[in-house]
Amino acid sequence: MSAPPPISVLLPVRDGGTVLAEAIESLEAQTLADFEVIAVDDGSTDYSSNLLQEWAIRDARVNVLTQEPMGIIAALERARLVARGAYLARMDADDISEPERFARQWDLMESDERLVLCGCGVEYFPPESVRDGARRYQAWLNASNTHDEIAREIFVECPLAHPSFFMRAEAVSDVGGYQDHGWAEDYDLVLRLWRSGGSLGKVPEALLRWREGDQRLSRTNERYSSEAFRRCKVHHLRETFLGARQGVVIWGAGPVGKAFGRALGKEGVQISAFAEVDPRKIGQNIHGAPVLNTASALGLRGVFHIAAVGQPGARETLRSLLSGADLHELQDFACVA
Repeated sequence: MSAPPPISVLLPVRDGGTVLAEAIESLEAQTLADFEVIAVDDGSTDYSSNLLQEWAIRDARVNVLTQEPMGIIAALERARLVARGAYLARMDADDISEPERFARQWDLMESDERLVLCGCGVEYFPPESVRDGARRYQAWLNASNTHDEIAREIFVECPLAHPSFFMRAEAVSDVGGYQDHGWAEDYDLVLRLWRSGGSLGKVPEALLRWREGDQRLSRTNERYSSEAFRRCKVHHLRETFLGARQGVVIWGAGPVGKAFGRALGKEGVQISAFAEVDPRKIGQNIHGAPVLNTASALGLRGVFHIAAVGQPGARETLRSLLSGADLHELQDFACVA
C-alpha cells in the first residue's frame, strides 16, 4: 500500500449534480496536490454518483463510497474513519476552493502545533443570491482570525465556516469525531475541540467561495435552527463555566436575552437576574428573575454573566462594561446571540 497522503478531503454528496463539477475542478486545481478525497454519495437520486465515479476513474486520489441516505453526520463519519491523512479538510459539493486554499491552511497548521483546526476567509456567491443577512454574517465571520479573536466569539455563532475546516485528524478523533445531538454538527465539533484546549485559527484571505441559496441544509434542517443553536450553546456553557457558578445574570432583556433565558431554564440553569439599561424594564420580572440596573447586577457574586444582545455595537459596549468591572471574558462572562 502506498504511503498515506498528508491530507484527506471529506466530501459528502447528496444530489449535487448541477454544482459538483465546479467543486471537483477547484480541488483538481489545488497547488498542494498531495491529498486524497473520500467522497461519500449519501443516497443521491440524480447523476452525482456518475460524476463521482468518472472522477475516480481519472484521478487515483479519489475514493468514492456509497450509502443509503443517512445524512451528513453519518457521511462525514464514514469518510473520517477511512481517511488516512494526518489532516482532514472539509469540502462541500456546492462550494469552490481557491487554488491556494490547502497550501495556505497546511502552512498555518504546520507553523503552530497547538492548532487543532483552522478555517479561512469566505465569500458568499453567486452575488444575486446573497442577501443582507448573509453579508453581515460573512463580515462577522471574516473579522476573527487569531485564536483569541475566534474564542471570544465562540458562543455568539460558529466562528469558522464548516466547508473551510482543516483539522488535525488525531485531535478530531480524540474528541469523538462528528456527533449527532440534534444541533449543528460543525458547531458542536468546534466547541468540543476548543474545550479540549486546542487552538483555533484562520487564514484571513477568502479562499473558499461559499454557495448561498434557499436549499442549503442550514436553511432547511431543524438542527440548524436558532433554537437548536441555543441548545448547543447552553450545553457547552454548562460543560465549561456554569457548573461551579451560583446561577447566571443575563445582560439584555430583549428578544435575544429572553430566548436565551428560556433555553437556560429548560436545562435547569438558575437565572439570578436580568440586567438592563432601559429604565422601563428595570424592576420587571422575566422568567421568574428580577430585571436589575447595571450597578446592582455587577454587585452579584458567584454568578456567570451572559451578554445576550443583538443590536449593532451593543455587544462591544457590554464587553467594555463587564471588563471594566474586573470580569474576564471566557472566565466570568461570555457573549452569546
